[in-house]
Amino acid sequence: MSDDAISANDFYVRYYVGHKGKFGHEFLEFEFRPNGQLRYANNSNYKNDTIIRKEAFISPAVLQELKRIVEDSEIMQEDDANWPEPDKVGRQELEILMNNEHISFTTGKIGSLADVNNSKVS
Repeated sequence: MSDDAISANDFYVRYYVGHKGKFGHEFLEFEFRPNGQLRYANNSNYKNDTIIRKEAFISPAVLQELKRIVEDSEIMQEDDANWPEPDKVGRQELEILMNNEHISFTTGKIGSLADVNNSKVS
């Protein structure tokens, strides 16, 4: 998200998960923008599929509920320093802008609760 478009009340969330493998760069990404725009992209080259891109607008009530969920999760207080590094299996990214605070996390793909339990606890 560009810094020139940020105001103190803006709320932004972007999530990405993907890998590069047998079928090329496959990924799923979505973002919620401050103006209520929801953007979604899914790229899979399996059986020569093409990238799927969708955009929609969500209501202010839905955006407020998403913000409440993020606030309740306390993810803004987390630190990804001890999370698994991205590897050949893939990567996940989470970016959030809320209450004039910006975080950006990157980690390897987590496929199970065991993966979480086996990672270092901060």
